Amino acid sequence: MNKPVTNAAFPLDRLALGRDPEATALVTRSGSLSYKTLNHRVGLLARWLLGQNFGQGDRVATWLPKTELACIMPLAAVRAGLVHVPINPVLKPAQVQHIIADSGAKLLITNKGRVNSLDDKPLDHDCVIREDVSVVTDIAAISDPLEPSEKDADTEALAAILYTSGSTGRPKGVMLSNANLSLGAVSVADYLKLEQDDRTLCVLPLSFDYGQNQLLSTWYAGGCAYPLDYLTPRDVTKGCARHEITTLAAVPPLWVQLVDQDWPEEAAQSMRRLTNSGGALTPSLVEQLRSIFGRNTDIYAMYGLTEAFRSTYLDPVLIDDNPTSMGTAIPFAEIMVVGSDGAIAAAGEEGELVHAGPLVAKGYWQDAVRTAERFKPAPIESEYGGTAVWSGDSVRRDKDGLLYFVGRTDNMIKSSGNRISPTEIEEVAIESGFIAEAVAIGVADERLGHAICLFARAKDDSDDRNIKEDLRKYMKRNLPNFMHPRDIRMLKEFPKNPNGKIDRNALTENEKS
Repeated sequence: MNKPVTNAAFPLDRLALGRDPEATALVTRSGSLSYKTLNHRVGLLARWLLGQNFGQGDRVATWLPKTELACIMPLAAVRAGLVHVPINPVLKPAQVQHIIADSGAKLLITNKGRVNSLDDKPLDHDCVIREDVSVVTDIAAISDPLEPSEKDADTEALAAILYTSGSTGRPKGVMLSNANLSLGAVSVADYLKLEQDDRTLCVLPLSFDYGQNQLLSTWYAGGCAYPLDYLTPRDVTKGCARHEITTLAAVPPLWVQLVDQDWPEEAAQSMRRLTNSGGALTPSLVEQLRSIFGRNTDIYAMYGLTEAFRSTYLDPVLIDDNPTSMGTAIPFAEIMVVGSDGAIAAAGEEGELVHAGPLVAKGYWQDAVRTAERFKPAPIESEYGGTAVWSGDSVRRDKDGLLYFVGRTDNMIKSSGNRISPTEIEEVAIESGFIAEAVAIGVADERLGHAICLFARAKDDSDDRNIKEDLRKYMKRNLPNFMHPRDIRMLKEFPKNPNGKIDRNALTENEKS
């Protein structure tokens, strides 16, 4: 745990100040921006926002691909005293309506196609909808950019509301302060060892905390961000080669697709680091990444919560020997493993992951009930104290201090009196070598309480019946009887949520119906 000094946080819009003004900060389809121009554009957008007669703390939403406007809005909104609500561009109008209504956004900036999709579904409150091209035109006429926030501005002020994917109900908005986002950028830039000559390919949604941090941590380090809206995994490999990318972040389902691609030699040679969150890497996936990128590329396994941004990372020198570990606390985070009795769990014992420190969010927007369930006082042993995020994730810490994910408390399968981690079953299934992806869920059963159903996707076009038989034999050899799946369902493709993660809840609901 790395405890920061009290004045470490700063207003988010000052994130990219003090860097080489002539260095390239952002490259989009519309061109490249130096740090000097980036900060000028942030000031112009902030001045335009200030001219829309919003009140301090009003919410402004963007529903855009990775345009320049989408990339600089997080900084500009803060400079104008507003709160940014980024909306994933893959969401449908009904989901967008919910986010706009829930956040009370006064402005939605989107493109023409998305404006048209909302025409027959009017918003239920006074929200101005503007096309991005008209906003860009208005900004071009402004000559007096808004100056950066003062260094001593309130860093606890709300900066953004990020909506979760809603896989467990309607999306809920996580409230993030200037300090949450600025310290998150500092933390990631520090442990990834980002430098001014680094080039980050930003493939994850900017509405996703992990995706937004691709920009923020790169800018804090003085590097260059290359936002990419990709259609196929091949677009990612081509982008890495074209821009000699040094840093690539993804979630496991995307890594599974990327390791099946033919990587240009120039793309692999320039890569310094690969980072993963949103699910665990498997030993076989680590081996596949090694075969493509070699040992000169660091592989960072990470674990995060939108409610606390990021919690842990594994030092890349340890990943080959500990490929399934979540690692240890990132800078500015205190991570505790708390047993069911409320005491700190001993090494080897399972407990709930509890995260304390300045990265902890401010709760859920206008949802006191769910906030109280997840944001509770830190354990008395906490060095930070205050409010902590009680993750609902079961983990264990080994004798060397490394953390390992056991499972979601609400995803645990209870069968014949046994508490079973879906993750343990899934890891064994994937390590069989017969399948590329797997999800285990519990299905109501009168005799067992829950029976285990395993969903799997084959690595190739082999006959599903043969794969199921081979997989079942492998699992019987490598798992105790109470962990054997009753059913194995082969899928051609897994349902995904808007952030690209496997939608476990969709599988559960389909199984019930």
